[in-house]
Amino acid sequence: MILLNPKKYDVAFPDEKTKNLMLKTVEFFEKKGLKKVKEDFHNRTWPKDFVDFCKETNALAIMLTPKGYGAEDSRWDTYRIFHWAELMGFYGIAYWYVWDVSQLGICPIWMGNNEEVKQKAAKLLENGEVFAFGLSEKEHGADIYSSDMMLYPQEDGTYKANGDKYYIGNGNAAGTVTVFAKMADSNDYVFFVVDSQHPNYECVKNVIDLNQQYVAEFALHDYPITEADILTKGPKAWDDMLNTINICKFNIGSGATGIVTHAFYEALNHAAHRNIYGKYVTDFAHVKRLFMDSFCRLAGMKLFGLRATDYMRTAHAEDRRYLLYNPIMKMKVAIQGEETMEMLFDIIAARGFEKDTYFEQAVLELKGFPKLEGTRHVNMALIAKLIPNYFFNPKAYPEIGRRNGAENDDFLFSQGPTKGYGKIQFHDYNIAYKSKDLPNIRIFREQIEAYKEYLLASGAGLMQQMMDFDYLLAVGEIFSLVAYGQLIIESAAMEKIDDRLLNQMFDVYVRDFSRYAMALSSKPSNSPEQRAACEKCYRYPVADEKEYEAVLEKEVFSLIDAYVQNP
Repeated sequence: MILLNPKKYDVAFPDEKTKNLMLKTVEFFEKKGLKKVKEDFHNRTWPKDFVDFCKETNALAIMLTPKGYGAEDSRWDTYRIFHWAELMGFYGIAYWYVWDVSQLGICPIWMGNNEEVKQKAAKLLENGEVFAFGLSEKEHGADIYSSDMMLYPQEDGTYKANGDKYYIGNGNAAGTVTVFAKMADSNDYVFFVVDSQHPNYECVKNVIDLNQQYVAEFALHDYPITEADILTKGPKAWDDMLNTINICKFNIGSGATGIVTHAFYEALNHAAHRNIYGKYVTDFAHVKRLFMDSFCRLAGMKLFGLRATDYMRTAHAEDRRYLLYNPIMKMKVAIQGEETMEMLFDIIAARGFEKDTYFEQAVLELKGFPKLEGTRHVNMALIAKLIPNYFFNPKAYPEIGRRNGAENDDFLFSQGPTKGYGKIQFHDYNIAYKSKDLPNIRIFREQIEAYKEYLLASGAGLMQQMMDFDYLLAVGEIFSLVAYGQLIIESAAMEKIDDRLLNQMFDVYVRDFSRYAMALSSKPSNSPEQRAACEKCYRYPVADEKEYEAVLEKEVFSLIDAYVQNP
């Protein structure tokens, strides 16, 4: 079964320690029960019980310590992190968040040059401490170039840190906060570490009041810093900041997948047992369609995430394909989750507002996921730079399989300079699309060819058109959908997904392609040639009622009552 079901947790890990931690985590949440989870949610209770659980089980140390530090069997393993993030999202964003921002806080330490701080960080993880990542500022938002946090050199060779940071998870309780700043004398970037309990560290407030997270505004007032507290300076500090985001914001997609999976079970169980007008809700044609589409989108989210994880784990200096799949994971997967939740909400209707449901919580929490890493245009601007090489300049790479072994993902902490992004090459997407001769994949291939006609008709002028972010988003939606579908096909083969389900998934994506193409063709800056090429993208999926009903029964309705959280 492709969807996560904690009560039948069957992910294959290469070691018992990982599997046992996952099972203990399920036990923790199921013992806590839905009622207590919702009580903490409504009371906006910071999840100290989960932090205590992580301390008791050594969870943070297991998940966040790379090889060479901590226990002898420590490793940074993106495969198990993917599944851990999905499990956290399944039970609540508060748990996912306290862990994910700890990951953000620890990564600049592992990437940095300060061995002493690394050894201290490993011990803090073993002691169950959480971490924080001091990057964004109230005045600048997503403009990470403009940091007002400054490190002032002193005559004795030490420094004083002054400034404030905003929207910093775990800023209230982190044993270590990694702070991104500038050198006051040279304006060079710098990373250093501080202690949230130091008297010169002021936790000003929690800037949100919607749910359980503590998202801090903090200020440093002449905070004393020595060379022993500095991780790195200069261009490497900038690169380490962006590379940290590459690693950690990947988990937005898997967290969103977990949230939507839990909501899906709840909506399905509700509909299957609710009888109105003499029929069960699951018997209505429009509800069947909503469930089919929502399941297909959710399955696609999971399949894409698994395959994107493979590319993260196999990345090296000559293979940086992950830098396309990563922003798709953190942006498109989360937005697919939003679209799925809207359909599920149409099914569960008023019940989804009720305070004793998980669904009520999920609706609010999922809304934040696509917004956690900048905005859509930030990721689309990155993605769009890769369009020429993706479609017109492929490169041969060795084939990679499912990477679920016990390797340490060394390259993630030595990604190097972030320049040269637009030069990244990809394997030929046609290999995946031609590996499955299914009706809706054939239609999708025709749409891809029409999109390539649009790109050729656009020529060099396309880059100027995409300076308009509205136009950029429309172009990028189609490109990201093509890469998204490619990895889903690759992943489906590894997971032995039924061809009938895969064909129904591409029924959804054919409709998405047409919708995105219509939005693009309507932009006023299009030339007649561009508009004509966009119109060639409009296609209808191939309907197969027998297949549709078979998939609905086998894949969707078979999950009725498959999961209910303990009360």
